[in-house]
Amino acid sequence: MRTISHHIPEPILAAYVSGNLPEPFALVVAAHISLCEDCRAAAHAHEQMGGLVLEGTDSVAVSSDLKAALFAQLDDMPLEAPPSPARAIGPYPAPVAEYFTGKEPRWKSLGRGVKQSILMNNGTGSVRLLYIPPSMAMPDHSHGGLELTLVLQGSFSDSQGFYARGDVEVADSDVTHTPIAGPEAPCICLAATDASLRFNALVPRLLQPLFKI
Repeated sequence: MRTISHHIPEPILAAYVSGNLPEPFALVVAAHISLCEDCRAAAHAHEQMGGLVLEGTDSVAVSSDLKAALFAQLDDMPLEAPPSPARAIGPYPAPVAEYFTGKEPRWKSLGRGVKQSILMNNGTGSVRLLYIPPSMAMPDHSHGGLELTLVLQGSFSDSQGFYARGDVEVADSDVTHTPIAGPEAPCICLAATDASLRFNALVPRLLQPLFKI
């Protein structure tokens, strides 16, 4: 198994563990953690630290009426069987596989063999799967906000480095790049953004509203 070289930055990991990370980015972090022993251990350490903080926090007394009302609500809640845990499907880790049914995402063509499958698009951002043919270059672009890109299959390279399965690229408004898929296999990535990309060429800018990128 190859060594993962590009990890989740500590502030993002801490926000994920505390539940303060928007869902699109949280999905990327969860998928990376499922592949990366180092970040899985770091996330566990953050959880342990959070538990110690809670243990050291003074308790707050509540009235007997409030306590009785809470227990009554719990008694009235129907018991449901816990859902079956999701499983990895092909190159897709379990957290990603939860977002589509069947054995493959629902791909839509972006042209020249590139495809995408939007898993989520809401007020906090969007997250999508990208399928890029071998050696294909994506349009040169910068970012209106934060972008996390996790490689699930194959590889890509750009001005920031080389990324293969399990690696995460963190790009913000200071980064302009042209990702190029590796020659060995189609590159499949999970990409989350909280703002639109900024394409430098005219054609991608014209198609941007249609493809919701």
